[in-house]
Amino acid sequence: MTSAIRHVAVVDIGKTNAKVALVDLDARRELVSRTQPNRVRRGGPFPHHDVDAIWEFVLEGLAALRRGSPIDAVSVTTHGATAALVDARGELVLPVLDYEFDGPDEMRDAYERVRAPFSETGSPALPAGLNLGAQLFWQQQRFSDAFAEARAILTYPQFWTMKLTGVAASEVTSLGCHTDLWNPHARDFSTLVGEMGWRRLFPPMRRAADMLGSLLPEIATRTGIDPETPVACGIHDSNASLLPHLVTRKAPFAVVSTGTWVVSMAVGGRTTPLDPARDTLVNVNAFGDPVPSARFMGGREFERLVPDAGNATDDDWSAVLSGSVMLLPSVSSGSGPFPARPFAWHPAEPMGHERRTVASFYLALMTATCLDLVGAAGEIVVEGPFAGNGAYLAMLAAATGMPVAAQRSSTGTSLGAALLLTGVCGLMPGRMVLTSGHDSELQSYARQWNAAVQEATP
Repeated sequence: MTSAIRHVAVVDIGKTNAKVALVDLDARRELVSRTQPNRVRRGGPFPHHDVDAIWEFVLEGLAALRRGSPIDAVSVTTHGATAALVDARGELVLPVLDYEFDGPDEMRDAYERVRAPFSETGSPALPAGLNLGAQLFWQQQRFSDAFAEARAILTYPQFWTMKLTGVAASEVTSLGCHTDLWNPHARDFSTLVGEMGWRRLFPPMRRAADMLGSLLPEIATRTGIDPETPVACGIHDSNASLLPHLVTRKAPFAVVSTGTWVVSMAVGGRTTPLDPARDTLVNVNAFGDPVPSARFMGGREFERLVPDAGNATDDDWSAVLSGSVMLLPSVSSGSGPFPARPFAWHPAEPMGHERRTVASFYLALMTATCLDLVGAAGEIVVEGPFAGNGAYLAMLAAATGMPVAAQRSSTGTSLGAALLLTGVCGLMPGRMVLTSGHDSELQSYARQWNAAVQEATP
């Protein structure tokens, strides 16, 4: 790492959108970004990510950023629960499976017989391909010939850094993301990896902040970036959001990373047993340390509930609060703190902007539940899209009784990934601390919601 690094190009591949952004480390903010939808292809042996389209987008995005500014380094962050099987030439032997595909469930019973226990991995049993180990197990059984051609298993950030540098690596934030593959307490692979004979397929371990190498000559030529430009090893997106706070804040605190998934991570909070049946887990941060976490598919739920976002008004808030209009969990089944419950409007489904308010309150109360499950304490920092949702932030403060800070100046994932390139992580601008945590109407609504959920829970 070097102090000469100021402008970092960040490849940020989320489950819903892919982005290439230029981050100014001196200003701690994004200068410019380009995005495109991250579409899943339905053809082939199973639903899979369109890595060719993403790769073209990345290369075009890097070239466009370079035309507007010098690029001193490149970093990568991606969603979790995803890996690439590559041969000796770095080419895919199978498509990169979409973790929402339920194919792995057909071998669930056989997989459970070899899967490492929650007490070892901190990884709960999840449906479809949300456990990366289940994906690999299913692929090895169903596509044994292709799987046998694999010479490396690359977690998703490291697949893209390999394409940029030609260097293969393994890294803990992606391995420790509900994969069943990692033992965060021993800081080593789980017994599942040994049982299945996969250990030889994982490249050498590197830290997220390690300089993996420089750009391949053909990438430098295509993008116009200096071929000596360093590329960091890469990091899981929720841990990218967490990283700046690990080095600037004193525990206890919690970070809520929002996007397709809302991931709540508690640092130095109350010691509490984690319940794998409620989608709590142990994440692993950039320093290799375990972080109690809980999550639900909040961004996806919000898109489903409020396809036309609009803007809620004070009158909408008042109407929702006075009528105790609520949404009870859970909109997305199979994950989150209420995985088996069908959602329900109470007393009736709202329309217009009131619907947005109710949905925002619901998401905040789900987040508050997640934070309680992992023993969060201290200030709550909200990163990502929900940091701009006033109803969400106000209800989160009221429901938890904890101060809430909204990080609005930049997406936490891109900034966190860029900060891998420097050892100096200063406080970030654009921070807003809410003071509405003691609003009696919001607190009353939160109590009613929790009572209704408890009453409706079998």
